Amino acid sequence: MSVLDGPRIERRRVIVEGTAYWGTMEDATTLLLDDGRRVDPTELVHLPPCAIPPSKIIAVHISYSSRSIETRNKPAPTETPTYFTKPFTSLNGHNGQLIKPEGIKYLNYEGEYAAVIGKVTRNILPEEAWDCIAGFVPLLDMGAQDFRDTDQGSMLRVKGMDGFCPIGPGIVTGVDPRKETLRTYRNGLLVQEADIGEETIWGVDYLIADLARYITLLPGDIISTGTPAHSRSIDPGDTIEVEISNIGRLKSTVSAGPAPRAIGIGHPPMDTPEVRRVALGFDERVREDLKANYRAAAKG
Repeated sequence: MSVLDGPRIERRRVIVEGTAYWGTMEDATTLLLDDGRRVDPTELVHLPPCAIPPSKIIAVHISYSSRSIETRNKPAPTETPTYFTKPFTSLNGHNGQLIKPEGIKYLNYEGEYAAVIGKVTRNILPEEAWDCIAGFVPLLDMGAQDFRDTDQGSMLRVKGMDGFCPIGPGIVTGVDPRKETLRTYRNGLLVQEADIGEETIWGVDYLIADLARYITLLPGDIISTGTPAHSRSIDPGDTIEVEISNIGRLKSTVSAGPAPRAIGIGHPPMDTPEVRRVALGFDERVREDLKANYRAAAKG
């Protein structure tokens, strides 16, 4: 059965009395645990709804036309997609804390949706990719843009810091993300919005088939699909949420963290023209309401 076939089913992974359980959402307020108990998920700690650890977290660079126009002034960034990876230690759950270490100035949100791989996937066609997906999840691809100058190629520290990949609250089947809308909120105000089917340059089926030409994808692997225009920096105290209609709404809160103890080791966070170009974006190419909401949502 394809992941697109209904009915809609949402599975969550939560902590109950100190133990991790999987469960299925019965309605908006009731989670039926696999052991038969019914609980209120709003009161529970959520874990990433995937294999722990996944063997791979792979993200595409620019894959939405609005993001490409904002950053490069053309609707397609490259002829074919390019990718980077995030370590599994970057995983974070719904309602988790995003730590902004002291010295990091530009912590940017990128609201996305991701596919979780459901079976061993290698050398497939795009139309076969839907049968290889376990489900879809909202994802925040957080980035410390201060390391753009040194890690532009790998994105390792930019996108790979601890907790920089919140996903959840649940993994969903029976919904076609190409028919849905992506929205990101800063402190409750809309700052990103895109019709996924209209804006994505390469669908998740294309991305999976492209990657699987040479890389075996394993159950639990996460393939994230990019973000639309208006990725911007946020501050400690901010709440950032990404919602994929009919799939779910993921929430994270930004907290201040200490600076690393190893002072003077390695490349420091930078505030350079290239860092600012990415972190601050090109406001003249972004919808006026999103820019106004971003400014209105700023605390202090």
